[in-house]
Formats: sequence, C-alpha cells, structure tokens
Amino acid sequence: MKISNRTSSRGGRRTSAAVALGAVLALTATACGDDGSGAGGDKGSEGSGKGKIVFWDNNGGVRTEIWKEVIADFEKANPDIKVEYVGIASTEYQSKVDTALQGGGLPDVGGVGAAMLAGFAAQGALEPLDDRLGKSSLNGKLNKDMVESLKAAGGGDDKLYSIPTSANNGVLYYRTDLFQKAGLQEPTTWERFFEAAEKLTNKGKNEFGYTIRGGAGSIAQALDAMYGQSGITSFWDSSGEKTTVNDPKNVAALEKYAKLYKTVTPAADLNNDFTKMVAQWDSGTIGMLNHNLGSYQDHVKALGVDKFRGIPQPTGPGGKRVQVSNPVDGIGLFKSSKNKDAAWKFIEFATSKAENSKFNEAAGQVPSNTDAAQDAWISKAEPTKLAAQALSDGSTTIVQLPYYLPDWNTISKADNEPNFQKVLLGKMSAKEFLDTMAEQLNAAQEEWKQQNG
Repeated sequence: MKISNRTSSRGGRRTSAAVALGAVLALTATACGDDGSGAGGDKGSEGSGKGKIVFWDNNGGVRTEIWKEVIADFEKANPDIKVEYVGIASTEYQSKVDTALQGGGLPDVGGVGAAMLAGFAAQGALEPLDDRLGKSSLNGKLNKDMVESLKAAGGGDDKLYSIPTSANNGVLYYRTDLFQKAGLQEPTTWERFFEAAEKLTNKGKNEFGYTIRGGAGSIAQALDAMYGQSGITSFWDSSGEKTTVNDPKNVAALEKYAKLYKTVTPAADLNNDFTKMVAQWDSGTIGMLNHNLGSYQDHVKALGVDKFRGIPQPTGPGGKRVQVSNPVDGIGLFKSSKNKDAAWKFIEFATSKAENSKFNEAAGQVPSNTDAAQDAWISKAEPTKLAAQALSDGSTTIVQLPYYLPDWNTISKADNEPNFQKVLLGKMSAKEFLDTMAEQLNAAQEEWKQQNG
C-alpha cells in the first residue's frame, strides 16, 4: 500500500501516524483557559466508580440497538453502575457537543471520532487517556494504527483523547442482479462506473444507475470521487501550505461527478444523508451506491448476499486506486465528568474483545481490539476482506484528510455542504466551490502551523 501526504515539517510525524486507516484494514485481512482545566474550567472528578453515567452515541438511530446491547452487558457485569443512553444523529452530534460546551450538560462519555476530535480537544473538553490506557488491561490489545490515528487527529499535543472502537473504509456497492441483466462488467474502474451509471438508468421506469450523496456528509464522498478520478495522491502540495482540492484535475473530476445528479440519479438525492441514501438503494432499483463498510449489514438484511457486492473504490488508468481516508471512530471521556472512574470502566468494557467484536459485527466495521479482529465473522464479510486486500497489495494510495485541523469538520460540513448542493443544481461551478474550500483550508493550515511551530 502506498500512502502519500505532506503537511509540514512538524506535521510529518502527525501525517505518518495518520496513515492508520489503510494499515488498519490491511491488518484485518490547547486547552480552553490558562489553567488547562477544560471547558468552563470544570475539571470534573473521579467519583466513586459507582452510580449513573451518561453516554452520548454519535451515530444514534443507526447504532442504537447494538449500543443498548453493549450497555445491557455492561450493567450486568457492573451492577453498581447504570448507563443512561442518549442517541444523537451523526449530523447533529458536533453542534450538540458544542452547545453543551458553552452552556453545560456534557455527558460523562461519548462517541469521539477522528473528524471531530481536534475541535473538541482544542476547547479542552476531553480527558487525556494515555495514563489510563497504560494501566488498563486494554494496553497492548488495541490496534496501534488506530490509536496513532486518533493521536494524530488530536490537534497537536500528541495526546490520546479517544479510545478507538472501529475503522472504516469506502466501498462501492453494486447490484449484481442488475449488472448481469444489463450485460455489464463489474464497475472496477471509473470508466466502467460511468458507463454502468448511464446504461442502468431508465427514468420512465424509475430506475437509476447511481445514487449520489447530496445531503449531510456529502463532502467526503465527493472528495473520494475527485481524488479517485484525478489520481492526485496528496491533500497538500509540496510546500505543505496549499491544498490540492482545487487542482484543475480535481475540478474536472468534480464536474463529471456532479453531472451525474438527476441525469442518472434520483432527484431526492439532493437532500439525502447516508441513512436516506442507503434506505433508498436497499429498497429500489438503483445500480450503484458509494458508502462504506458501515452499511454492509443493512444491505444484507434488505437484499440478501446474492443481489449485491461491495468492492473497493474504482481504479483509474493503469489500475491505480486513489481514495481518501475514512476516520477511525472512538469513545472519549469528557473532562467535566463527575464520575470518571465509572466512565472509564464503560470505555474499557465496550472495547474489550467480546463487546468490540459484537459491536463491529453489527456495524460491519473493523474492530479496534486486536483479539476481536481475529474473529471468524470478519472473513465472512466480503467487503472487509476485499478492502484489506486492496490496501495491502500495493494498488491503493490513501490521501489523508486533515483531521488534525480544528476547523476541518466545520469546513467539510457546515461551511460547504450547502455549496455542494448548489454545484449539483448548477447554481455554482465546481471551480468556484473548490476554490472557496481551498481558501478556507489554506487559512486553517496556516493557523495550525503557526500554533504548532
């Protein structure tokens, strides 16, 4: 596997650590305030190790069922601790935490993935977990690449603010039955992908070749399609100061990708987040869907294993595959917690072999616990197997997204998702869209470099 990215001389260490995702899959097959006490100056306390803790799920609705199973197991093993579950949709999670940071009411523990980690850590909201992990039975049992990935995303102090639960990867799902009927080859290249998208579309019969993500979470998917087609292998230029998102090759790639909307996709795609997009694909006659390993089980439930496949992203000319990184997810301990001891017990339990395996089998993702990663179900989940092979055979280059930038999540979501919808609607050019994003990214990178030497 080839991995290329460059940020700065100091960012080199961070970037090296941030290669986690590709390596992870291959393995399977500062403070806010001068006192450093965190948001609102509330240091919290260890507590008694008993009583109630509050857990915020950062993918509520999607992972609610499996988290409730994990919580039930935990409460059975720890009868003196009760966990209050609060499910929050992934699209609303960051704003929910940010609001609580300003007005109080943070949970004891909650989902903290790489994409949001730097922003939370910069506000002093999270408890460093290095010492706790060092003294834990988990020490040495967590995938090192996932741990380093979350350290790299922390914003600059090389501390661990989240214990990894799982890793993900982009997948192209396609309906094998529809491809066979149309006499189409597997969409293993971008050329075949665009050909199939066109040939599988019959608007009169409400049949479409592809479903595009136009709602929440659209930017990362668009970047994946851009870099995949352009073949550009680094998010920053050789100086480490200017992003490559608005490189002419990426502009051309985004133009081609955006033209798919309403030509070979449903009009409803404009506002579809991943849950709506996945549900639409599972219940309709749409040829292809770009998502990640996380929706595999949804497709199995809806279609069975005979009507679809999940394969690595298409390759470009010469068989070269370029894809952007997908963040590692994890669980963080909020600094303001008054019962940190009990909260840490929950984190330890949730990432233990049995529970981590159970969680990731339901989620269709790669376990962070190295013992759990050896369980038999992984070899039976074809997309995970194929992703691991693609990332270990030298055919894939990972373009690392700058999760370490505190502004990354805002730039890639709130600031630009509405603009991407304008691109789909033809109200903004791909060049204007990418130039705007590039200006924001370059400013954020400059600020980060100044703060981190």
